[in-house]
This record gives sequence, C-alpha cells and structure tokens, in this order.
Amino acid sequence: MKSIAARAIQASASALFLAFFGVSALAQAPGSSGYPTKPIRLVVPFTPGGSTDVLARAIGQELTKAWGQSVVVENVPGAGGAIGADKVAKAAPDGYTLLMGHIGTLAVNPSLYPRLPYNPVKDFAPVAWVARVPNVLVVHPSVAARNVKELVALAKSRPGQLNYGSGGNGSAANLATEFLKLQTGTSLVHIPYRGTAPAVTDLMAGQIQLMFTGLPALVAPLKGGQLRALAVSSPQRLEALPGVPTVAESGYPGFEADQWYGVVAPAGTPRDVVARLNAQINQALAAPELKTRLAAEGAIATPTSPEAFGQLIASEITRWKPVIAGGRVKAD
Repeated sequence: MKSIAARAIQASASALFLAFFGVSALAQAPGSSGYPTKPIRLVVPFTPGGSTDVLARAIGQELTKAWGQSVVVENVPGAGGAIGADKVAKAAPDGYTLLMGHIGTLAVNPSLYPRLPYNPVKDFAPVAWVARVPNVLVVHPSVAARNVKELVALAKSRPGQLNYGSGGNGSAANLATEFLKLQTGTSLVHIPYRGTAPAVTDLMAGQIQLMFTGLPALVAPLKGGQLRALAVSSPQRLEALPGVPTVAESGYPGFEADQWYGVVAPAGTPRDVVARLNAQINQALAAPELKTRLAAEGAIATPTSPEAFGQLIASEITRWKPVIAGGRVKAD
C-alpha cells in the first residue's frame, strides 16, 4: 500500500515538472506582472521558535535571496493556529499574504473546533508542500517492551495503566497515539502538557511511560539511554535511526502519522502567481543551507505541485476526523 506522500508525489509528477521548468515564462505572464514587486508577508499562526516558525523563516530567507523582495514573517498565535490562519484566509488574494500551515491548522482543526472561522479547502489556494516531520515512538527504559507488538501486549494486559504524553490536546503527538490506540485496540491515558519539552522531561523521569514526538527533542535522551525508541511513524525508516523500524513494518500496515508543513494563499490567488511561488519554494528546498536547517528540525523536504498539496490537505482532513472523534480529542 502506497503512503499518502507517495500517492501525492506520483499524482503530481507532470505538474511538478512544469513548476520547476516554467519559472521564466511565468515571470512575464499577464496575471503575475513580474511578481513579486513588493514585500511578501508570511504568517506563522504560532509563537516564534517552533518548527513552523523555523521553517517559515528558512523558506522566507531563500525567497528573499532569489527575488530581491523581503519576505516578512509575522507571528499571529492563538486558538491552535486558527487566528493566524483566518487572517490569511480573509486577506487580499494577490500573493502578498501567505500562511505557513501545518497538519493542525489545515487538517486537524476542522474536526477539533466546531466553529472554525475558515475552511482549509475552500478558503485557501494550496501553494507548496514544504516538509514532513516523522514522529518517533519512545518509551521510558522501565517499560517492558522492546518493540511495538510488545508494547501493545503490555497495554492490553494493563488497560488504562500506561500514560502517554503530548504537547497538548489536538497536537500531532496526541493524534498519532490516538491513531495507534484505534489500530491496536489498546487503552492508554493521555497526559497533555503545554509543549513538547515538559512532556519529554517527565517521560525521562518516568512520570509517564511513552509518547510520539519529533526526533530533535529526542536525540540527547536516546543517546544517553534515558529513552528507548520503538518505531517511527513514517512510511520509511529514518536515516538518523536506521535500526528503528516503522510502525507499519512492526505489524500494523497502513500506519502513518507524520507531521507536515506547507504554504497556502487566500483562495482566488492567480494561478500563475501560485505556480511561480511553488516553483521557487521547490527550488529553495534543494538549497544546501535549507537542507541543513530542515535536518536540524528532523524534517524531510517534500517538493510537489500545488495540486498534490491540495490532495494531501483534503485526504488528511478525512483521515483524521474519525481519529479525533474516536479518541474524543478536545481542543485546549
């Protein structure tokens, strides 16, 4: 079974070719008028310092170098990213206000917030899928499980007695674990924290037993033996953890629960402007400096077409809806 990423990439092959090699023609297209001719605002719907912010600033820096126009990153946090996303949804559709969205703002929020002020499919024009960040399933060394099947067996023998942490209700870590619970029929207790760092700290102290999260927060405790990695959420193993299997190959085919990030514009943004942005962002993702910054975030570049990114958003909204409902996940 092909992963979501693989299906999207395959579906966009021809469009991606055009996006890469049509940049010069698009620069003179009637609708673009030599776009960009003034600074671009890239909204991050979270506080500075997180992965979304880091990726936005890295992409913005590359676009600034390529076009000679400033890309100004603006942090507009609140309501799980909904405030910043709504601001972009209601902006002028001219290509000068963009959103660095992610799985939460574009796929999870529709099921998490009953009165979400924007529609991720109708109110945005997909521009570029930037990166995905695989989650790693880790346990405290005291947990008597060396792989996912042993963890599942342990959880079934002790229903409701194993606690897992996350960076908050509705976070990627919360949803990844709820997805695992649904696939394995286990009962795990969610302990939400205000951020990933305190959750990892309590996991190392043995206050909770397991969690999913991105690799950067786990490098030191894994090397120091304070945590043990059982599996990764991506379709393929990670280069940094070659000996750690995927959840899918651990006996649960079809499991995929990566975080992902991408740029969208207000609906109605001219198609040639979207195509020009897409081509330049894809080119930026190949830059050595950006590759280094992505690696530091545990991220994998995902250059595709706008159409493929749109397919990802729609499919992820559908995929996570029953997980949120089944896990009774509520927003903080």
